[in-house]
Amino acid sequence: MSKTGYHHGDLRRTILAAAVAAIGESGLDGWSLRELARRAGVSHAAPAHHFGDKAGVLTAIAAEGFTLLADALEAAEPDFLAAGLAYVEFAVGHPVHFAVMFQPSLYRADDEVVRQAETRAGDVLRKGAKALIPTTAVPEHATLAAWSIAHGFASLWIAGALRLPPGADPVDAARPVLRFLIEH
Repeated sequence: MSKTGYHHGDLRRTILAAAVAAIGESGLDGWSLRELARRAGVSHAAPAHHFGDKAGVLTAIAAEGFTLLADALEAAEPDFLAAGLAYVEFAVGHPVHFAVMFQPSLYRADDEVVRQAETRAGDVLRKGAKALIPTTAVPEHATLAAWSIAHGFASLWIAGALRLPPGADPVDAARPVLRFLIEH
């Protein structure tokens, strides 16, 4: 390897980006730490040095994903419809993160960075759901309903299971679905 292969501004970030690209192309099982090193142009030991193992890479992807999701949800506050649409937009825009985040058996779900980011995203969702529900409703049920609708729509979109016209926009398609939840 040439000496220039070691000069990355942020090697950890470079390897993480390589992991997202590899998973996007090959799926959650079709990549290796050696492949990440090759993609990043670094020694084969560099990914293991920064992440330990595949679970460490997936833990970093989950933490980044929950942080990006929390940022998107917070930017949409206090409008709960906007938050639901931001959720769908995040999922469609970051399908690898989305896939990893909601399969905690793949990563270290007890990792403090993951837990903090996941809690932050959940807190924003719960806050928005509480603003919508009648005082007689159980807040946890409203939160779960809202999350299920947005998550389910996003998952169906990513899987290509929705029969929508070619070129349809996921956020525009999700809007009436989420509005139905909010209005009923």
